[in-house]
Amino acid sequence: MYVDMPLDELRAYRPARTEPEDFDAFWKATLDEARAAARPAVLDPVATRLTMADVFDVTFTGFAGQSVKAWLWLPRGHGGPLPCIVEYLGYGGGRGPAYDMKLWPAAGYAHLIMDSRGQSSHYGSADTPDLGHDGSPQVGGFTTRGIRSPHTHYYRRLFTDAVRAVDTARTLDAVDPERIVVKGGSQGGGIALAAAGLSEGLAGALVDVPFLCGYRRATEITDEYPYREIADYLRYRRDRVEETFHTLSYLDGINFAARADAPAMFSVGLMDAVCPPSTVFAAYNHWAGTDKDICVWTYNGHDGGAAHQTGEHLDWLARVLG
Repeated sequence: MYVDMPLDELRAYRPARTEPEDFDAFWKATLDEARAAARPAVLDPVATRLTMADVFDVTFTGFAGQSVKAWLWLPRGHGGPLPCIVEYLGYGGGRGPAYDMKLWPAAGYAHLIMDSRGQSSHYGSADTPDLGHDGSPQVGGFTTRGIRSPHTHYYRRLFTDAVRAVDTARTLDAVDPERIVVKGGSQGGGIALAAAGLSEGLAGALVDVPFLCGYRRATEITDEYPYREIADYLRYRRDRVEETFHTLSYLDGINFAARADAPAMFSVGLMDAVCPPSTVFAAYNHWAGTDKDICVWTYNGHDGGAAHQTGEHLDWLARVLG
């Protein structure tokens, strides 16, 4: 069933942003630290039975100079620098095996898919540990890991990794640094919002049914996880409500969207109880760029448009990247 506002109200929904005064300074200091500790990426070719792509095991430096893994797939026999899709994964996912190639190299794009530190409990396998966790109490999952402060929160580290993945893609000989698009769905969509808001000069962003937007509203209108992790945490820590949402205001996709000006395509499922439509439209309506569109899937939930959305992606990429 529909879980949120009528569509005409969603299209107009642009809530006031809750944003700390030092939001920009916080992220500048975080990224400056990561970039100061950066080392050149290491690419190791991987032998697979794939005939359409060459695969590389990439190690780059993310948050605080910590090592992060990624796969790079390149169309076999490509000539010249390629447009590149930097992709981020859904909640609980890892980068998986080297042969688990997506369709993007077959469509002529370089494809860098970033591992999510400390994840892979739901699908895929991960090779990047989450270093730097402060060890404070949390509800299972990642939304409340380090929740007492934005400095210790898990997503500070993961979002920094995401920006550094874009930085890394720009250094690769096979990649055209002027034609990089960030992409993700659910948690990956929320990460793409952060990367788009914190990176300059992106060619575009593909943001599907994004998680990590409008945390307070999300906890008030859905009982679904992962947002429910925050409600579970606060159920027994009643004195930490404002502290919790203050921390999360540094990590809200709506605030990143307000700083993102690249062309963008979003998607939303009107029956999505995991990432309620109003939280998606809040980020979309605050997106700073004017070249933007959103695919509305009326009878879908968190699956969004699935393969139909992929078709929309291919058409959009052809327009934006050539």
